[in-house]
Parts: sequence; C-alpha cells; structure tokens
Amino acid sequence: MNIHEYQARDLLSSAGVAVPRGAVARTPEEAESIARSLPCNSFVVKAQVHAGGRGKGTFKDGFKSGVHLVKTPAQVRDVAARMLGNQLITHQTGPEGKPVHAVLVGESTEIARELYLAITLDRVFNCPVLIASREGGVEIETVAEKNPAAILREKIDPGLGLQPYEARKASIFLGFPSTGLRAPCRLIHAVYRLFLEKDCSQVEINPLAVTKGGDVVALDAKLNFDDNALFRHKEIESLRDAAQEDPRDLAAAEHHLNYIGLDGNIGCMVNGAGLAMATMDLLQAAGGRPANFLDVGGGASEQQITAAFKLLQTDSQVRVIFINIFGGILKCDVLAHGIVAACRAAAPRVPVIVRLQGTNVEEGRKVLRESGLKLTAAEGLMEAAQKAVAAAGGK
Repeated sequence: MNIHEYQARDLLSSAGVAVPRGAVARTPEEAESIARSLPCNSFVVKAQVHAGGRGKGTFKDGFKSGVHLVKTPAQVRDVAARMLGNQLITHQTGPEGKPVHAVLVGESTEIARELYLAITLDRVFNCPVLIASREGGVEIETVAEKNPAAILREKIDPGLGLQPYEARKASIFLGFPSTGLRAPCRLIHAVYRLFLEKDCSQVEINPLAVTKGGDVVALDAKLNFDDNALFRHKEIESLRDAAQEDPRDLAAAEHHLNYIGLDGNIGCMVNGAGLAMATMDLLQAAGGRPANFLDVGGGASEQQITAAFKLLQTDSQVRVIFINIFGGILKCDVLAHGIVAACRAAAPRVPVIVRLQGTNVEEGRKVLRESGLKLTAAEGLMEAAQKAVAAAGGK
C-alpha cells in the first residue's frame, strides 16, 4: 500500500525525523491560510498523488509541474487553484494521469546538499537493505545506470538489526565529517525503526537535504507498506486513498483476487501465478497484448470465479476474455459453474475463449456445453492464445 507525501512526512516526524513545516490543503483558500501561518518568505506547493516525477509532470489542462516555488500566500492560492481538481501526468502515471485532491503547502528550504536515503527489502538476500547516495533529488534508477559507484548498499541482518557501525558507514559515505555523524546516524536509526514498526516494504527519502544551516531534513518521502501486515496497522490502512488506485485493483482486492491491470486488450483469467505468466507470454508470442494478470488461485470458490469474470467484463479496454485453467485444487467443473453464473448474471459483451485441462475437465466441459452460452473452446495452449488474439482483432 502507498500513501501520500504529507502522510509520509507525518510518520517520519513522529519517528523523530526532521521535516519542513507545512500542512495539507484541499481548497485554494485553505492553501493560502496555511501559507500565511508559516513564518517564512517563500513557499513550496506540491501536488499530492501516488506517483514520482511530479516536478517534471504536466497537468491535463497544460499547467506545468506538480511542484512550484512561490513567494507570497496569494501565489500559493493561485497555484493550488490550478492543481486541485486537475489530473497530473508524469512518467509513472500513464497518459491518463492521477487526480489531485490535495496539495502540500510548506516552507521552502535553503539547501546546501541533496542526498538520497532509503531502506527497502532485498528479495534476493531476504533482508532489509540500506541504500544511500550523495546524488539526491533525482531518480535512484538514473544514478544506478549512470554512476553505480555513487550508491552504497548495506545489507541489514534481520536478527541483529541495523548496527551503529552501519549507520556511521552510510553517514560517512554521504559526506558527513567524522565530527558530525551524530545527527545523520540518529536519523538513519529512526528511519529503520519506522521501517520495522510499521511493516514497511520501503522508506525512501529523496531528497534528504543538508540545509545551509547544517540541519538534516527529509524534504520528500515515499513510504510503502506490506499489504499482508495491514491487519496489524489499522492506523496505516486508514490512510489509503482509493482515488489514487486503479478501480480494477480495488474490485479485485475486495474478492481476494491476485490482479494487476495492464494496458492490453485481452482479459486473462488463470489459476496459478506460473500459468498466468506463461499465458501472458504466449499471448505476446501470438501477437497479442494481455489486459491484466489475474490469478484466481488454487482454491477459488464459485463466487470468486464469478467476481473475476465480472471484473474482466467491466474493463472497457478488454475485447476478448481468455480463460486458461489447469484443474488441480481448483476443479474444472467449479470453474465452469462460476463462468455460467457470471454469464447469466450479465451476458458477455466480448468473445470468451476457454481452455480447461486437469481435474474434472470432462465435467467442466459438459457444464459449458449444456449452458447454451456462446463460448469458444480450445485444448492446446498456443491454439487458445491464437484464438484469443484473433478475437481481439490481432493476427
């Protein structure tokens, strides 16, 4: 789960990490009022969306940038008025953009240096990893590509936790003098505690600024959380902003379906993550484009199958539905009953290609045959993929 920058700032502040003064606004008038309450002569107004690259983004109406530096509260109000209710498009949002319902109004900071600091999960070594770089303010992927030596990666032993020498090593790598390590080390330990206590999958501060006065301040932050641990953190779950999420993902989560929306036009319903990946590869090889990854799982119920089918039906970009099931724990007849129930609840608006193999396959095929529904059967994997691509208007 992702949260907004202003929410991430609040969590960092409560953990003992210094952040600039500011507050979130949902109207232009509220933004101006916040600016007038800040004891500073210049302000930053930042669109709050779940996407990076805001500073280089463009709004649907042509207004440039989701991050603006301004001099007066009146200018804060005017910028907020252009942002709120608009759609911000960045390289991470896709062409449709993300809706802006809030802006962060804060004091601008006189920056001496911009750094990068993050703690994330390393799924290769199965442990947290501390990442630091002197090249903050830009995407870490760009730094890794152009100057990998500028990045420090320090694996953290899950049993021992972050050790003092590791925090000192990172602080020295970031360019802090040996006589000035206390503040950055304290900050790094605070970030690690937050990472653990809130079951984060990532805490990223970019940039981590060293001000001209020598303070170390988190100017921007991105926090991600392990969805599987949210039952322990209702206070985090309450921060979810459904308006920033794909409606298809929300509908899938409601029925505990493993779903990821893509930009193709062939809706896929498969059981098993490996078969789902293979199915998408086959569609690509046949000249098609999958509209999603959808793994209904080995133990899906008839109700979940019905919900999955309806989800694909309501996706406007889907031109054909490809159902590829290998019956094991999920028996083919159970799937067939789910498909029939979904089709009777709402007649398919697109062609449906069905490939069944495995447990109770003949019973499942019989259910589909006797349903009277217009379904296209297939047996071979490539045969099924080619039929799906052809039905979608491909090869």
